[in-house]
Amino acid sequence: MEVIKISQLNAKYNEHLAIKNINLNINSHEYLCLVGKNGSGKSTLLKAITGLIKKDSGNIEFKINKSDVAYLAQNNMTDENFPATAKEIIMTGNQKHHIKPFYTKANEEAFKNIVKKLKIENITNKKIGDLSGGQRQRVLLARTLISNPKILLLDEPCSGLDSSTIKTFYNILDELYLTTDITIIMATHDLQNLSNPNIRIVSLEQEIIFDGNIQEYISKEK
Repeated sequence: MEVIKISQLNAKYNEHLAIKNINLNINSHEYLCLVGKNGSGKSTLLKAITGLIKKDSGNIEFKINKSDVAYLAQNNMTDENFPATAKEIIMTGNQKHHIKPFYTKANEEAFKNIVKKLKIENITNKKIGDLSGGQRQRVLLARTLISNPKILLLDEPCSGLDSSTIKTFYNILDELYLTTDITIIMATHDLQNLSNPNIRIVSLEQEIIFDGNIQEYISKEK
């Protein structure tokens, strides 16, 4: 089932035409990676999908409720002195466009389930500044997933992390893909750490220059 249909999309970033003539159909339960050099348009495309930047022309059609789309930005939290625990940060993922006066039992149950899935039960009461980079990124992923989205957008989620942490993070995404029906769309340059053979690669140089299976892409690049 198609969940997003992008047609003739053009968008600028800082007055520079970052993506042009993008035609892309994304289906339910796809694992799609956007690849390309810096400035190729990966982040711009994700931000256009989320609505963080305005498109210049073209169309982005959602076949699901847009509130079911979650986004994890690059360098989502750089302030290590932010005075909140991991749990407090994760629980804010239950808030959408309004502030709840309290969290429900369902919210608490969702919290328990997601921290168990991401294996971070032992750090939920720690301050975010006391966590390692990999732990912080898993906390932010938990915040993104706690509302049970149907589409997960990630913009270079492993930027600045070491190789071992990157592999752990991608293993978590693999497990998420295998155990749920979520659609994953991720901008990345870490293809060497990806092991899922089902990944679809879309390579950008402002326009789409490749769209196919990860194995086909790797063979083409050799």
